[in-house]
Amino acid sequence: MRESIRSYDGFVGRVAIVIALTMLAVVVVFALYVAAHALLLVYISMLAAIGFGPLVRAIEHQKRIPVGSRRLPRWLAILVVYLAIIGTLTVVGLLVVPPLIEQGAELWAQLPRLLDRGQQFLVERGLLDHRITLGEAVRQAPDASGTAVGTAAIALAWTAKTLLGAVTVVVLTFYLLVESDALSAGFARLFARDSRPRVVEASRKISTKVSAWLSGQLILAGTIGCSAAVFLYLLGVPYFYVLALIAAFGEMIPVIGPFLSAIPAVLAGLAVSPKTALYVAIFWLVQQQVENHLLVPKIMQRQVGVSPVIVITALLLGGSLLGIIGAVLAVPTAAIVQVVVEELLEERDRRQDAAR
Repeated sequence: MRESIRSYDGFVGRVAIVIALTMLAVVVVFALYVAAHALLLVYISMLAAIGFGPLVRAIEHQKRIPVGSRRLPRWLAILVVYLAIIGTLTVVGLLVVPPLIEQGAELWAQLPRLLDRGQQFLVERGLLDHRITLGEAVRQAPDASGTAVGTAAIALAWTAKTLLGAVTVVVLTFYLLVESDALSAGFARLFARDSRPRVVEASRKISTKVSAWLSGQLILAGTIGCSAAVFLYLLGVPYFYVLALIAAFGEMIPVIGPFLSAIPAVLAGLAVSPKTALYVAIFWLVQQQVENHLLVPKIMQRQVGVSPVIVITALLLGGSLLGIIGAVLAVPTAAIVQVVVEELLEERDRRQDAAR
């Protein structure tokens, strides 16, 4: 009888432990879901810190302070990198914004004529019954006055959230870079002493791969920008250099980046002729297909050491899970996972060899 009671108590205890662990797992998952945005910002900051780490260390070790022989302080090396990025973005903005404003004004002046030409083309081919004036189009449009304020509020909230997130990433990345040595040492201490050298080596590999991913992104942007510049120049599209620069920056934003960069290019082509605009649209479509299925897998394989199969799979999964952000983070995340899996497999093989 006592044995039965002990067995029953043990069973009840195991069931209680399982229920408690299940509830704890549910609470943890819910907390992660609630804090998903904050965790995503932290992860982006970590990737940025890992990617810029080698560059910061190179500046820190190579540059010398004029008044002495000490190394440049790390915070100052990080500031040099930040200033270089800000300077580049400022120069690009000064190159892009004025021609875009001028081109936009010219396009706005020609818009009625272009619309009239387009409607005439559709009417001649039976795709449109009659020409529609701007006033008629406004009268036939659905009433959106009730949702205009709500849409504007949502847009403002999204913009404020994005800017706040960007500032958070910049600041957090700065502090992660400043304290990278202490954080790396603290992370290594979480493992047993005999495992710490492998942890340090794996961290070094991850840093190398993420930095290579950043350089791969720059190579892709340069390739897209140069090819766009050559094609647009041959077509006689105005401000081709500006449009090519926009295409290069759009390349760094997966999914919608190429689409957004295509809009000003097609509009500039439309200012020349509808046929030119069609050629530009076809070129952008073909260019992105080549980039998605050939350039990205091959360049990332060479730079990061991740196979094309893993690159394409990671982009699909990242885009499906987190949209644009997921597509941006897909390749470096796949590289990190690859390093961790390889280290685990090597550890398993070592243990099996030692057991023989």
